[in-house]
Amino acid sequence: MPPIVPPFLIGLIVAPFAKRVAKPLVRGLVKTSVGLAMEVKRAAHEASEGLQDLAAEVTAEVVAAQMASGIEAEAPAAAQGKAAASPAPKAPAKGRGPSVAAAKA
Repeated sequence: MPPIVPPFLIGLIVAPFAKRVAKPLVRGLVKTSVGLAMEVKRAAHEASEGLQDLAAEVTAEVVAAQMASGIEAEAPAAAQGKAAASPAPKAPAKGRGPSVAAAKA
C-alpha cells in the first residue's frame, strides 16, 4: 500500500509554486484584455467620427441643393412679372427644435 500524503501537505508544497506561475499569467491576461478593450474603444470612436463627418457632408449638400433649386424656381416667376409666393412655414418635426425645422424649410 502506497503511503498516503494528506492533501493539505500537497497544498503547502504546490501553493507557492502555483502562485509564482499563475500570478504572471493572470497579470498578462488582464493586461492584454485591457489593451484590446482600449483598441476597440479607439476604433469605435474613429468610426463614429467618420459617420458624423459623412452625415454633415450629406446634410450640407442637401441644403445647398435645396437652396439652389429654390433660387432657380424663383427666377422664372420673377421674370414673368409674377410675385413668387413664399411657401408656408412647416411645423417642426417631432423632437426637433425650431432651428432645425427652419434650416430644412
